[in-house]
Amino acid sequence: MKYMIQMNVPADEWDAIMSSFSKDDTEAMFAHMNTLNEELVSAGEWVDGQGLGGPSLVKTVRAGTDGRPQVTDGPAQSGHILAGYWVVDVKSEDRALEIAAQASACPGPGGAPGNDPVEVHPIPEDPSAA
Repeated sequence: MKYMIQMNVPADEWDAIMSSFSKDDTEAMFAHMNTLNEELVSAGEWVDGQGLGGPSLVKTVRAGTDGRPQVTDGPAQSGHILAGYWVVDVKSEDRALEIAAQASACPGPGGAPGNDPVEVHPIPEDPSAA
């Protein structure tokens, strides 16, 4: 079964959160995520994954009355922004939850595990049947 595992960050806190990481903290965060990614690849569970940029890089698009894209800068809604995600193909929901816990334990400023909330979304083979 495929799952999307995603980390979200408060959009209005993005800059403060990112600036709270020292160079060593940032390196530890990336090392943790790279190790997780390598484990997923080695286990044959990796489908896709990316870390994403902050709200200043987001564009929101709506179709105009003529069908052409109407583009605005920033997230569509206030609140949380998707900071990164993994798509995994695992044998059970329990395994997806284990992966999410590993992502949640990513070190934050000062090296302590962040224990940030991580969402786990099943990806049904037939979304209309869900």
